[in-house]
Amino acid sequence: MFKSGSVDAQALLKLLFQWEEVDKPTAQKIYAEHKKAGKDLVQACLDNSLPETVVLGAAAQLLGMGKVDLQGLAIPPVLIAKVPPEYANSYRIIPVRMENNALVVATADPDNLSALDDLKFALGVSQVKAELTTEEAIASSLEQYYGGAKKNEAQAMIDEMLGGRKQAEESIGGDGAEIIDPGALQNLEAMGNDINAQAESAAVRNLLNLVLLTAVKAQAADIHFEPFEETFRVRNRIDGVLYEMLPVPKQLAAPLVARVKVMAHLDIAERRLPQDGKIPVRIGDREVDLRVSTLPTMFGESVVIRILDRMVVNLDLEKIGFPDDQLSYFKEVIERPNGIVIVTGPTGSGKTTTLYSALSAVNSDEVKIITTEDPVEYEIKGLVQVPVDEEVGRSFANCLRAILRQDPDIVLVGEARDKETAQIAVQASLTGHLVFTTLHTNDAPTAITRLIDMGVEPFLLAATLETVCAQRLVRTICTKCKAPYEPSDDELLQLNLKKRDVAGQRFYYGKGCDHCKGTGYKGRTALFELMDINDSLRELILGKASATQLRLAAQRAGMRPLRDSGVQKVFAGLTTIEEVVRETLAVEE
Repeated sequence: MFKSGSVDAQALLKLLFQWEEVDKPTAQKIYAEHKKAGKDLVQACLDNSLPETVVLGAAAQLLGMGKVDLQGLAIPPVLIAKVPPEYANSYRIIPVRMENNALVVATADPDNLSALDDLKFALGVSQVKAELTTEEAIASSLEQYYGGAKKNEAQAMIDEMLGGRKQAEESIGGDGAEIIDPGALQNLEAMGNDINAQAESAAVRNLLNLVLLTAVKAQAADIHFEPFEETFRVRNRIDGVLYEMLPVPKQLAAPLVARVKVMAHLDIAERRLPQDGKIPVRIGDREVDLRVSTLPTMFGESVVIRILDRMVVNLDLEKIGFPDDQLSYFKEVIERPNGIVIVTGPTGSGKTTTLYSALSAVNSDEVKIITTEDPVEYEIKGLVQVPVDEEVGRSFANCLRAILRQDPDIVLVGEARDKETAQIAVQASLTGHLVFTTLHTNDAPTAITRLIDMGVEPFLLAATLETVCAQRLVRTICTKCKAPYEPSDDELLQLNLKKRDVAGQRFYYGKGCDHCKGTGYKGRTALFELMDINDSLRELILGKASATQLRLAAQRAGMRPLRDSGVQKVFAGLTTIEEVVRETLAVEE
């Protein structure tokens, strides 16, 4: 299969209809599966018996690209040699031919434009053009032409540092153009206990650069450097799950951590207290922010690097997982002139992405939007964004007071973490502002009881609160190894379902492949629980009703619990029973 990328669903189906490849009822069915159930556009076409070659040809035409069939295509060795194995495997591209001084490559991801720019710079060609093919064809060709060069780059570099036998190069850094010789581990040993010198050595620089580059390319959310008594572990969090990257020799732990602290402008000599910092780096043609947190442990400093890459975050409100009915309601709410909109959920549940998507949807030249965040994660054009800094007295509450004197229309408060901030947010909504904020609660009804427990007066809350959105992130099934299966009675029972409840429904799982690193999952989607604050709920809030009473009343009014939202995604073939149970069990108990 290939990625639909920025192909418009209506345009694609219209073109297929014109080609007489699909009739109107089937086109409408595909569109409904894609828009309402959130199914991938290409997968929806394939599930409705459209030939993949035809869909690929239509997508390529709409994107202004050519299409290429790699099967049976004999690619000259001299052309293969033009693209190094690390580029071909990292960017999932195959060189096809040369046109004048332009290199034509095959890709299954039409939106991966940064790969073309990187190749143009690295190979010294005047232009790199892409033609569309399937991921299966890419995988087969990578095995055919680059099968002997699959050794993990980072492991190869460690082997090199330990043995001093080869050289490797990577281009990542503040200016994106630094080429570093790795050196050898014996050079580090010769430096003795001079941790500053070790941190600045070419060997440590190169290894850390490769770790960062690998994590960014894998679209990891965090990198974890974890010291233990005998080992030093480096792990990446991808789609909410930690994967061990490689075993790093224990003797490299201190220099690597020191190098991170140098890049983040932290005190390299301070190993007794936690520290926080920031590293701006350039990957290809885009800027990536790395947020660094250090924590002293028994066996050294633990470091976590949060990767904030604007390129991999989709801030389109229509593409973050809302079903059509919830999307239309949420759009209506964020267009209201005043009130409070709360997004709630645990850390890592996608609250920030939802809020940024909402702000992007209402952002225009006619409104002024000011945010106060800790920290500012993504810079959005047109928004005035204020970072919180408790050390200098710039708390959420103080920032919010100052923001209200700046004549905003819409205000985002990163978190209502105390009584003072919550009360000012309520007052702001009473004076004609639309206020967005977040809380850390398990579900939507609990957010109301949490605010009352903080000290917000129930009558003020009832007068200002518009909606509460609880959410979770679940992993989506890998489209490359997706397969149907029949769930057992025990599995269905976990969702309070029986065989008769799912008659006619198809269930899927991922068998595991190279694309998903054997996990069966690739990417994530959100589950939402939207609680509309209607008149009956306002009465309950005034009476300080319990979360259970609020939940029952909201469900009677049409609120879909997180578990039910998950069941919808399972029925749509997007995720598995296991994922929904794992992410919503605590909410439904």
